[in-house]
Amino acid sequence: MTTQTNLEIAATARRRVLIVGGVAGGASTAARLRRLDEDAEIVIFERGQHVSFANCGLPYHVGNVIPDEASLLVASRELFRDRFAVEVFTEHEVTSIDRACQTLRVRDLKTGLERDERWDALVLAPGAAPLRPPLPGLELPGVFTVKTIPDTRRIRAFLDDKPRAHATVVGGGFIGLEMAENLVERGLQVTLIEKLPQVMPPLDADMAGFVALHLRQRGVDVRLSTGLAGVEARGERLAVHTDAATDIVRDVDTDLVILALGVRPEVTLAREAGLTIGARGGIVVDEQLRTSDPSILAVGDAIEVKDIVSGAEQVLPLAGPANRQGRVAAATLAGKHAAFRGVQGTAVVGVLGLTVATTGQSEKALTRAGRRDYHVVELHPGHHASYYPGAKALHLKLIFDTRGAILGAQAVGTEGVDKRIDVIATALQLGADVRQLAGLELCYAPQFGAAKDPVNVAGMMAVNVLEGQMPLADWDRLDEPGHLLLDVREPREFARGHIPGATNLPLSELRARLDEIPRDQPVWLCCAVGQRAYFAQRQLLQHGIDARNLSGGYATWQARRAAA
Repeated sequence: MTTQTNLEIAATARRRVLIVGGVAGGASTAARLRRLDEDAEIVIFERGQHVSFANCGLPYHVGNVIPDEASLLVASRELFRDRFAVEVFTEHEVTSIDRACQTLRVRDLKTGLERDERWDALVLAPGAAPLRPPLPGLELPGVFTVKTIPDTRRIRAFLDDKPRAHATVVGGGFIGLEMAENLVERGLQVTLIEKLPQVMPPLDADMAGFVALHLRQRGVDVRLSTGLAGVEARGERLAVHTDAATDIVRDVDTDLVILALGVRPEVTLAREAGLTIGARGGIVVDEQLRTSDPSILAVGDAIEVKDIVSGAEQVLPLAGPANRQGRVAAATLAGKHAAFRGVQGTAVVGVLGLTVATTGQSEKALTRAGRRDYHVVELHPGHHASYYPGAKALHLKLIFDTRGAILGAQAVGTEGVDKRIDVIATALQLGADVRQLAGLELCYAPQFGAAKDPVNVAGMMAVNVLEGQMPLADWDRLDEPGHLLLDVREPREFARGHIPGATNLPLSELRARLDEIPRDQPVWLCCAVGQRAYFAQRQLLQHGIDARNLSGGYATWQARRAAA
């Protein structure tokens, strides 16, 4: 009987791939790698109780829309073992990485025992942690974050323990809006506090105005430009202290507080191991998801990714990109060529019957980056043909550069929002421009859309801008002197509400009253949603008058005012 040398043992041993973290990125890496490599030993270490769960569904479990917690479990330890031959250790925390020895230090959170685990390849999927600023009272009973299934258990138990009348949600982003919706659905009065002057930070203020207006119409007390200063116990209730600079009452008396202030990448392990951390606070990776150590990959909420529109690195904690990254990481581990293309920030959220979606760059992001070579059109069509019963307003904003390249889009409405943004997101990813948007062949039947779909119309409007047929006025300069603001709606519409300082001259009378239009200053045109103003603009331009369109009309002005 012969004895194998160490080199011979190493040559015949299975390659050992360890994955730190499950949920979207880590779990998808493991499952895909097994489909590509039947021989590798794959092990997942997950700090939490569940290896893969639908964290996007957590607010809806709080609201009883998803009543059964088990519905949130995407894959169990047993499923990974039986279906994929992947070993999963839940409630095991990786405390350090030894790159030289290629080992992990792992602590069993139930027993406290620690051990070292060897790896040939390592994948980091540590995710992101909810922000908890160093403010007084955030550890009090009744103050919660929403990141894991145990979080939802605690919130549900608190709500079920005895009647609760009021909740305060701190943060007006995705999770904040979803929690506000679900707490309202559970019968609570809700106050929403947001430090910024708008809800939904990824949106521009004019589009976010529609969301704030809807929330208020549904009874949510929305307090913008209002930061959290702390929480104090007052008997069996809580007092939320704010830093509001207005004359409103600064304290909010409430029964529970949901902290939805955002998340930060979990990069402690990576930093202590000497891996490169980027300027945005995430782990730096290449297109194959390799870190600065080529034997270590990273995926999910903890990494920095390239924005395909701006070219800048960012951290984007969304499940869709994390799953796609897992697929690329698995291909890299299996020796196959794959590359992560980057992100464009396509996202959607529902709030009390309203749908809000975005893709690409916002106008404010472009402005922050110093870009001025772009145009914006806004439109407010019905989500399907207006003659078919039930047409609902769809608010759509398209941002494009001076060559016609699509830079971004945002939409708000009750129907058809995700469909339009998905179309524009696909066009953006494939490099289509606004001219191609105008010519897209999309589904049409009166109950689904229009012969000219809102996406087509947005493209046509953009083409008109590029060709000089629809010069635009600048909403941000509305209050500056030097132009005539002309509202071309009918007098009864004008009387119901109009932009301060506007003069009413109906489109139906415009040709007969052209001599009343001054020629020594620009004429800024407005109507309900922008269409009649465009018709008026075409008349005036052909008569030599400098006419500019306030894109989106009075509807856009109302949204901008609601966001203020």
